[in-house]
Amino acid sequence: MRRGHRPSQPVQGRPRFWGRHAVIAALANPNRTVRRMWGTREALSALDLPPVIPVTYADAADLGRLVPQDAPHQGLVIEVDPLPDIWLGDLLEEAQGNRRPLVVLDQVTDPHNVGAVLRSAAAFDAVGIITQDRHAPPESGALARSASGALELVPWVRVVNLARALDEVAEAGFWRIGLTGHAKGTLGEVMGDARIAVVLGAEGEGMRQNTEAHCDELAKLPISPRVESLNISNAAAIALYAIATRS
Repeated sequence: MRRGHRPSQPVQGRPRFWGRHAVIAALANPNRTVRRMWGTREALSALDLPPVIPVTYADAADLGRLVPQDAPHQGLVIEVDPLPDIWLGDLLEEAQGNRRPLVVLDQVTDPHNVGAVLRSAAAFDAVGIITQDRHAPPESGALARSASGALELVPWVRVVNLARALDEVAEAGFWRIGLTGHAKGTLGEVMGDARIAVVLGAEGEGMRQNTEAHCDELAKLPISPRVESLNISNAAAIALYAIATRS
């Protein structure tokens, strides 16, 4: 039986993606449905497009009116359906038999941060990321742009109850390490040899107390005392690198 939760909040409308990396990755993803495309003749001439996608030629100024102000569209804009929901149980089943890490985000709502975390997760071959449904951003052009194609590569599970999801992660054999500045030990000191699910909270607020209670260990990154904290996407990248290169 599959375990996990479908999003309780339906996505409103279809997102638009822009920029070469986000657009090309979406076109290459067999699970992504591209409904419509706009582009300059120069940008479109470099692509091998499926004939089923309606294409509209447009100049750069017209494309600029399809996306947020000053968005770097690079001559390409697409309208897409959100990716199909992924069940947590299915993701954990696929993760069996390897030591790839898992990323869990607690109330991280900034699309640029989530996109950057997806990019790092792809770079370090993470199994996927888990977020809450209500307290995480929807798929959007800004998120896809920050992910630089990784939105199409890294499985993203949205759950209703993060604490219950962390219990399932533990049952699947992951050692849950929450990153927080008030931990006593560093990540290198506590991670050991187990399969790791690294848990990160929102900037400023950090992980909620109940999320920390569902971690097996708390750890900090050994940063200089001159710096209070790191951006969450930077912290995720450093943690994933440390996990990937542990001896």
